Amino acid sequence: MVKTRSRKKGKRGGPEKSTLSTIPREIRRAVDTGKVVFGSRQGIDFAEKEGKAKLLVVSSNCPKDLKETVENNCKKSQTAFFEFTGTSVELGSLCGKPFLVAVLSVLDEGNSDILKVIGKK
Repeated sequence: MVKTRSRKKGKRGGPEKSTLSTIPREIRRAVDTGKVVFGSRQGIDFAEKEGKAKLLVVSSNCPKDLKETVENNCKKSQTAFFEFTGTSVELGSLCGKPFLVAVLSVLDEGNSDILKVIGKK
């Protein structure tokens, strides 16, 4: 009898590898089919003041103080927060933009399952 075990997490306790490869695809789908806003100021405004943002994504190389500000505002407004493993160059490229994207706000996910994939809904 051979025992098999299901693997819910990666080798180091992080998300499963297939989930990590799904996240960029779902971010791109949200950009293409939903409504997103680029930029930290607008993202914070939509999350904090207007409560319209469902998710804020920050790049891995986002300045520490900005990342903390965004994360704190997300906690206050109960908005989902996600730190993208790639740089702002990679996040911008993923979104099809010719510029750096340090903060991405998802107002409407469209046909994307990004909120389900990151486990926030």
